[in-house]
Amino acid sequence: MTTVTEKPVTAPGTPNPAPAGRTRGGARRRRGLGTLTGWAFVAPAMVIILGLSVFPAAWAFILSLQKWNGFAPPKFVGGDNYAKIMTDAEFWAAVSQTGLYVLLFVPASVLLGLFLAVALNRDIRFIGLYRTAIFVPFVASAASTGILSTYLFSPQYGLVNNVLRALGLPAQGWLEDPNQAMLVIAIMSLWGQAAFTTVIYLAALQDIPNELLEAARIDGANRWQTFWQVVWPELRPVTVFVGIWQTIGALQLFDLVYTTTRGGPLDSTKTIVYYLWEKAFKALDFGAGSAAAYVLFAVTLLITIGAVLFARRRNMEAF
Repeated sequence: MTTVTEKPVTAPGTPNPAPAGRTRGGARRRRGLGTLTGWAFVAPAMVIILGLSVFPAAWAFILSLQKWNGFAPPKFVGGDNYAKIMTDAEFWAAVSQTGLYVLLFVPASVLLGLFLAVALNRDIRFIGLYRTAIFVPFVASAASTGILSTYLFSPQYGLVNNVLRALGLPAQGWLEDPNQAMLVIAIMSLWGQAAFTTVIYLAALQDIPNELLEAARIDGANRWQTFWQVVWPELRPVTVFVGIWQTIGALQLFDLVYTTTRGGPLDSTKTIVYYLWEKAFKALDFGAGSAAAYVLFAVTLLITIGAVLFARRRNMEAF
């Protein structure tokens, strides 16, 4: 007995379906064409970004192994530049001043940003105006911030000392006092950089589901308990990011120091970046300046890796 296999009947005028292999090949070609088109659009910007980042980094590393003043032919010295800055008391003084600034600025900026974000995360009148006013100092230039702060903290005619005199309190030296200058620099940085942490925390607060907050209220939790038991665990990843970001920015402090104290008084505000700037562009020792820059890069990388690993371990323990 013979079995007859019937072929599917297509309506008149309907094109025959393409084989499956041909269809898959056409889809792959279309995806490949789309990928090439995407790379064609991003390639110019990528070349510019790589040229402005990878090339200077590689050139700085080569300079750190050379002795060069910008005019005479460079001379290869290997790791002598690194050994020289490691035995330089001025470099370690800059490291200590930078560490002091990090300890003053980073915790204060994180806590102040969190406080302002919680205060602005509510539906009140003119809330948009308040949020804009908080962010305005962040977009102001460091030069304008430094000039304004210099007038505010001037020992002779500054507004802060005038207020202290009106209250019957002794005037302070502020930026002219080696024991107070770095504290003033940290306060000046907070005025602008706290806006960044505020915006990040505010976005994170608005991303917390309302169902979690309502469930906490239904369970009888007050505002303080709701914040620590519900809100704060949701903000931990953001806190890690903000802490790392602000630490990296603090380690690279230069602009406020340059526009206010120029590293003084008595080198009390000389940071690592200001130290390497002096070495490279004032003493024309580009090798030592580049070596200091790579030491700063290594420290920043280690701090970032350590913070990320610590945050991951805490998250694993929490779960």
